[in-house]
Amino acid sequence: MAKRRFFAPSLVAGACLLSQSVMAEVFTVEDIKLEGLQRVTLGAALLNLPIRVGDEVDSFTLSQAVKSLYRSGNFEDITVFRDDGQLILKVLERPTINNIELSGNKAIKEEQLQETLDAANVRVGDALDRTSLANIEKSLEDFYHSVGKYGAQVTAVVTALPRNRVDLTFEFVEGRSAEIQQINIIGNTLFAEEDLIKQIELTDSAPWWNFLADNKYQKQKLAGDLETIRSYYLDRGYIQVNIDDTQVSMTPDRKGIYITVNVEEGEQFTVKDVTLSGDLLGKDDDINQLVAVSAGDIYSGADVRSVEESISKFLGRHGYAYPKVTTYPQINDDDKTVSLTVSVDPGKRIYVRRINISGNQETKDVVLRREMRQMESSWLSSENIELSRGRLNRLGYFETVDINTVRVPGREDLVDVDVTVKEQAAGSINAGIGYGTESGLSLSAGVQQSNFLGSGNKVGFNASTNDYSKNADINFTNPYFTKDGVSLGGRIFYTDFEAAEANIVDYNNTTYGIRGTLGFPVNEYNRLNFGVGYERNKISQLKAYLQIQQFWDIYESQVEDNGSVTFDTIDFTGSWTRNTLDRGQFATSGSYQSLSGKVTTPGSDLQYFKIKYELRNYFRLSEDGDWSFLVRGTAGYGNGYGDIDGNDQILPFFENFYAGGFSTIRGFKSNTVGPKALHNNHNNGNNSIVATDDSVGGNAVYTLSAEFIVPTPFLDEAYTRQVRTSLFVDAGETWDTEFNPDWANPDYCSYNCNYLGDYSKPGRVRVSAGVQVQWISPMGPLVFTLSQPLKEYDGDKTEVFSFNIGQTF
Repeated sequence: MAKRRFFAPSLVAGACLLSQSVMAEVFTVEDIKLEGLQRVTLGAALLNLPIRVGDEVDSFTLSQAVKSLYRSGNFEDITVFRDDGQLILKVLERPTINNIELSGNKAIKEEQLQETLDAANVRVGDALDRTSLANIEKSLEDFYHSVGKYGAQVTAVVTALPRNRVDLTFEFVEGRSAEIQQINIIGNTLFAEEDLIKQIELTDSAPWWNFLADNKYQKQKLAGDLETIRSYYLDRGYIQVNIDDTQVSMTPDRKGIYITVNVEEGEQFTVKDVTLSGDLLGKDDDINQLVAVSAGDIYSGADVRSVEESISKFLGRHGYAYPKVTTYPQINDDDKTVSLTVSVDPGKRIYVRRINISGNQETKDVVLRREMRQMESSWLSSENIELSRGRLNRLGYFETVDINTVRVPGREDLVDVDVTVKEQAAGSINAGIGYGTESGLSLSAGVQQSNFLGSGNKVGFNASTNDYSKNADINFTNPYFTKDGVSLGGRIFYTDFEAAEANIVDYNNTTYGIRGTLGFPVNEYNRLNFGVGYERNKISQLKAYLQIQQFWDIYESQVEDNGSVTFDTIDFTGSWTRNTLDRGQFATSGSYQSLSGKVTTPGSDLQYFKIKYELRNYFRLSEDGDWSFLVRGTAGYGNGYGDIDGNDQILPFFENFYAGGFSTIRGFKSNTVGPKALHNNHNNGNNSIVATDDSVGGNAVYTLSAEFIVPTPFLDEAYTRQVRTSLFVDAGETWDTEFNPDWANPDYCSYNCNYLGDYSKPGRVRVSAGVQVQWISPMGPLVFTLSQPLKEYDGDKTEVFSFNIGQTF
């Protein structure tokens, strides 16, 4: 028997036409057959077909069945036939998306566009609904419109492939962003229009130097700016301000935007009273002290939010991690006052089930766990979480530290704390040849590891030689010698120093010694360290400079026949440090302070003391810290104590302070800032003073620096934590309080007289400015500096470019 066609093909789901000749036909289904299936299995298709063998069907039943198949999303066309009692459905499946490509998009990242495609269920491996392509194109164009690109066009191109597959390409023509031509604010009488416009991000004009200004229209930014204006009024008592009426109009060429903001200001309100309600957990007095809003104050939305945040943080410190603190205002229009009711719902106290640590490939778990101030099985404290984050960052082992709390399924009072770290180089293994502008050619070999074998212990062995120094050093520090955080360290060292090659007066100093230290934590941020050491210095190849002779006259009896002298000393050291930096390397906020001192014991060959103070303070200028400001400074003083044969002891010249170079005043060569060496000139029977260009240092020093830290241009985001760029201004000087002012008398100077000054007091400050790039490379921190001296004196040695391997700020 010939097949009877019941439905015509249709590309619109469910819109199938029944032949007029068989509209009333009803028959019993004896068999069901589906033809054209490729990707979809027969079983899956039958599950979406609401007809079974033995059912009686009519035109309505068949229409509903076809709609059900269309709703499955698998079919592009369905045709229905009847062959006596057999129901035949011929289907054309929707093609499978083999690949999705985005072409021509530059202003918007693929990840953002992919979110729009995912929302439309357009993914590789899914079936393509051709009927939805027009809507998808419009959605993508709307996305471009939201960022101000009103001329954007999106075209979807479908390329057929064998086995009913397609490649889908979205071609973008972005066009130019619409620029704001004018912003008008109307209805404002209390605040000037220019003052309100200064509060917002969008602008209709900006000076050329203001590279942060944004005159490109974006819908999301406008919404944020309107909220900023609203907050500006709310923070000044205008609680009934209304900014709902805003017009955005476009020029005919779709390249210009005019924005008009209508403001209904209302009147200013003051606070009548503040009431706390809800469960205060018996801590009424503590919570009341957090309410920094009083009767008679002008209402401020910022102050109200601050009260809510303070109470929430307070509750968070006591284990109530998800409190609800809401302020309900009751407005009295008659006297223009507002009564505030602060409702406190602490919720349930949250406990920590376990702490999960991940990302540490080298560092042992115990190294991280001993820094954690949040404990397992104790209540969750927001304060302890932040303390833990700060301590882990300050270790300097990790590029990033993320701590998140995750609720335990089925338990409202339990969370897990997930600690995820990304490790970075915490030391270096080196063997090779290098060159530095301060050290010249250098050979080095050794290992310096702040996280030795992932244990958290600091171990170092180094041997190196350069233009002015030969060094060997073995050091070890266990920061957790006891479980309470008492540290134990030791160091054995040897140095052969040729001062003339380091821009200092000519002498040789061969030093070796041993030192041990103990450190004691005072609290989370403060630490005390104490040490004792033995040191032997052998000084030789001295020239008769006046400043050195002043020291030498005291020890003349100890000079050996070969002109050298050896000093044995035992010293005690002590230091206090306070560290609140957010990171161990490349900090962006917080401060570091250190006050350290060294004094040799009575009876040592040399009796002297040295004191030094160091400060680094970071201020974030942006939320992520990419823009920040650093102020740092040092100050030091040293001198002798006691006497030998009636001569007062002074600070040994080889312990003098120096300035100039990478870590002090950039733009000046290392160790060159400060007093110059003087010697007597006895030619022709005249006793005059000659000033040399060699530095002798001094027993007092200070340096000051200000740095503006900026994102490194043209650098991939993945490397922002390893490279830092800054603009800086440095200043500082050294002087010698034991210097004889008579030597500075120009009447006695016969050479380089401009070098002379009264080195016994400060006043010859040097200043420089420049740019610096620091890189935490696999071989250790590298520092590149381009600087220009702004204030210098005759005899100073300057340098425009320098690079060094050393610590980072």
